[in-house]
Amino acid sequence: MTGTPALSRTERAALADLLADLGPDQPTCCEGWTTADLAVHLVVRDRRPDAAPGAVLGGPFARWTQHVSDRWRRGTPWPRLLDQVRSGPPAFLPTAWDPVDRLVNSAEMTIHHEDVRRAQPGWAPRELSREAQDFLWGQVPVLARSRAREGRLVLRRADTGATRTVGSGTPVTTVTGDPLEVLLWASGRDAVARVEVG
Repeated sequence: MTGTPALSRTERAALADLLADLGPDQPTCCEGWTTADLAVHLVVRDRRPDAAPGAVLGGPFARWTQHVSDRWRRGTPWPRLLDQVRSGPPAFLPTAWDPVDRLVNSAEMTIHHEDVRRAQPGWAPRELSREAQDFLWGQVPVLARSRAREGRLVLRRADTGATRTVGSGTPVTTVTGDPLEVLLWASGRDAVARVEVG
């Protein structure tokens, strides 16, 4: 995405704006999470690498992540929390460095932006640039691996017809949609992803 702002940054800014508009107590597409819970998740992810394993590995790691998140939420006023979401990781952390930020935060910020948007009444799909869709298409196989544990996934772009295959064997499931929609489906947002599954 040379020459244009990184998707990670534009999506982070748009998400922070939306959170500011909605306030801390609105629903999201993350089950059981309010907008404040999601904001805390992003800030802890950005600023507390020691809490990151809990989001992936569970068990005692998850308890530590929850402990850190609970303390952050209790101790941080909503306006300050929004400032932290907006500013992202501190400059000394690798996730603040531009190439790493683009790689690890673009899909994350886009998905969570949609988690907030699509939990509100009257939402509608938005049109992303072709460049943004192309980038997200490259992220789809990473997230789709967890959905291909039993069989093979054929992921098809509705706009270009391009396909990616993840997993092997049977059954074979074909998922068709724009890259953002397939990405949302791959990350478990079945209820709000505009895809065709067959």
